[in-house]
Amino acid sequence: MGFKMGIVGLPNVGKSTLFNALTKTAAAQAANFPFCTIEPNVGEVAVPDSRLDKLAAIAASKQIIPTRMTFVDIAGLVKGASKGEGLGNQFLANIREVDAIAHVLRCFEDGDVTHVDGRVDPVADAETIETELMLADIDSIEKRLQGLSRKVRGGDKEAVQQERLLKSALSVLEEGAPARSVAIDAEDAKAWKSLQLLTTKPILFVCNVDEENASNGNAYSQKVEEMAASQGAGTVTISAQIEEEISKLEEDEAQMFLSEMGLDEAGLDRLIRAGYQLLELETYFTVGPKEARAWTIPQGTLAPQAAGVIHGDFERGFIRAETIAYDDFVTLNGEQAAKEAGKMRVEGKAYQVKDGDVLHFLFNA
Repeated sequence: MGFKMGIVGLPNVGKSTLFNALTKTAAAQAANFPFCTIEPNVGEVAVPDSRLDKLAAIAASKQIIPTRMTFVDIAGLVKGASKGEGLGNQFLANIREVDAIAHVLRCFEDGDVTHVDGRVDPVADAETIETELMLADIDSIEKRLQGLSRKVRGGDKEAVQQERLLKSALSVLEEGAPARSVAIDAEDAKAWKSLQLLTTKPILFVCNVDEENASNGNAYSQKVEEMAASQGAGTVTISAQIEEEISKLEEDEAQMFLSEMGLDEAGLDRLIRAGYQLLELETYFTVGPKEARAWTIPQGTLAPQAAGVIHGDFERGFIRAETIAYDDFVTLNGEQAAKEAGKMRVEGKAYQVKDGDVLHFLFNA
């Protein structure tokens, strides 16, 4: 289980180039033409995690299976998308299906690549998309409130809760703020999530800079970082051009190329890590001679639900989990030594799985 991140942006910001690089595929046609991406392109990438390789080496695992992350390249939108302009209706439908939004912003000058508004202003671009999403949310809320009125008059508890939450969202949206700025109590969290408002989705701003500024960013990316900090959002600076070039190279050549550019790692790794933080995800491992495998879970997941990610039967028949912390597994060089050193713990249904746990589940079939 990975997670699904929608890549959005105005036309010609480098969004499809980045998608091609991330998924190592030329499926998305990154031609210099607005709306060239008509259907959302879906690509799955392995989540890089050096811990998995170390565990596999210790256990002499025949196969290494990383966890996956899904990227969805969503067609570019323009002003008026909330009213169906450009590919607006498709954009809004596709963006509802993702867990988080990676908003690609053009932070480079290039006379050969036309900006849809004829200028480079990443902060204004971010505001354009956010405004369209807010307008779409307002329209959706107003329609839903009309549909709920009869149930509310009849005293339906669920409808009363929905109406209250929708009105809270509407009041901030009408003041020009996204719905994610509403403070939600724990008892309302589930109902709030079920509203599926576009501006409640976590957002990550991806600054697409030219090759020369890939390591330190530029004046444009600094402005985006300031904007993101004021919103409590994350940022990642990437050169889509570099990522595209790396995706065509062998691993050792890619590392050499990165070091020549003054970069420690590929932008993909940084983007995934930022996405993990954004969605509050973590990884646990199952390790044996047959395979070493990584699994993604939300932070705070209990052992039975973590087991259920592997198979529903594991969760239903859960008995206990044998747990070794990653550091103990590596330091002691394997499961047997960890057991002998008293580092294997037996945990029950109330155990909260931690990032890096090496787990073995016992269950009734």
